[in-house]
Amino acid sequence: MEFHRFFFYASIILSISVYLFPIMANSMGINYGQIADNLPLPEDVVPIVKSIGATKVKLYDADPKVLKAFANTGVEFIVGLGNEYLDKMRDPAKAQAWVKQNVQSHLPATKITCIFVGNEVLTFNDTSLSNSLLPAMQSVHTALVNLGLDKQVTVTTAHSLSILETSYPPSSGAFREDLVDCLSETLSFHQKTGSPFLINAYPFFAYKGNPKQVPLDFVLFQPNQGVIDPATNLHYDNMLYAQIDAVYNALASLGYKKLAVHISETGWPSKGDEDEVGATADNAKKYNGNLIKLMSKKTGTPMRPNSDLNIYVFALFNENMKPGPTSERNYGLFKPDGTPAYSLGISSTSNVAGSNTTTGGTNGKPLSPIPTPPSTPTSSSTGYLSISPATVNTSSRGPCCLLL
Repeated sequence: MEFHRFFFYASIILSISVYLFPIMANSMGINYGQIADNLPLPEDVVPIVKSIGATKVKLYDADPKVLKAFANTGVEFIVGLGNEYLDKMRDPAKAQAWVKQNVQSHLPATKITCIFVGNEVLTFNDTSLSNSLLPAMQSVHTALVNLGLDKQVTVTTAHSLSILETSYPPSSGAFREDLVDCLSETLSFHQKTGSPFLINAYPFFAYKGNPKQVPLDFVLFQPNQGVIDPATNLHYDNMLYAQIDAVYNALASLGYKKLAVHISETGWPSKGDEDEVGATADNAKKYNGNLIKLMSKKTGTPMRPNSDLNIYVFALFNENMKPGPTSERNYGLFKPDGTPAYSLGISSTSNVAGSNTTTGGTNGKPLSPIPTPPSTPTSSSTGYLSISPATVNTSSRGPCCLLL
């Protein structure tokens, strides 16, 4: 039985290496969600992760079976403490017990480098959760200090882009006024402990919410005219980079210009409901394939061209038990049987937006300019040009904002 299973997955991985990922991404991260009842065993996931060139994995918990399976592989892990644990983690004793059991016990064999405490907490509009976030992060960090692990494991939390009040043009990026005080304390924690600022960014939601206003090529990293930020004269030919630079500017406005920003989630669904415009296998192939190629080039954003992009693609597998619209169950690069959900079709000669994004001008075929943002939002998502505080329930991802 074990031999047949090994042979089956070995055959899959061989086909993947030729068919799916002709070019591997350097330092690629992947989100490994498990809201499903038909996923491969963790030991069978190891070669799948390696087949895509991923060197970093983000879990939404600290599943011991997964962490043991990846022991001595060199793959870096971010492990998660769900929102339901925040109140308990305020207690230093409970935080230290959790770190001992779920982190220390797996080191150094499994390379756990970060713990993210809570997911998109500040956009839940839940005061009890928001009030518990920083104390929980501090308790977990204190536990790491007490155990002598703080130099190798950092503590952070993941945010939705709806923490931004403005995002276009990127130079005007600013946090919501009602969140500034809470964010400032959290940012101070990041600066003192050297931990990264995590943001979940989904251009898909922008296109889905306003397909007539948002050019598809712009969100899929396809050749397009792009836009120029009038304040900086920086040229943007893809939405994700514009979103990231809006975050950089929001941080700079609060005095945190040098804080590291990691994209903890981004992806595109290969299938959706009738009203989920753009959720197709072809678009998923373009978005994730072009993104992976950009990551392999190690290029930064127009605002920070020399900063490596730390990006975690969502997600490794389609998860059949996730609630919500059909798209929620179809973000995976792989089907549960380990076969590709679609071919990414990456080739060394493909033309991808984002390769040269630091000056004005065009890149590839011209498109109509992106229109000026409306003064008043007409729906819960106004697409690329503004951000709505509305949320979408995404289960393992928490509430994902309707982005940019």
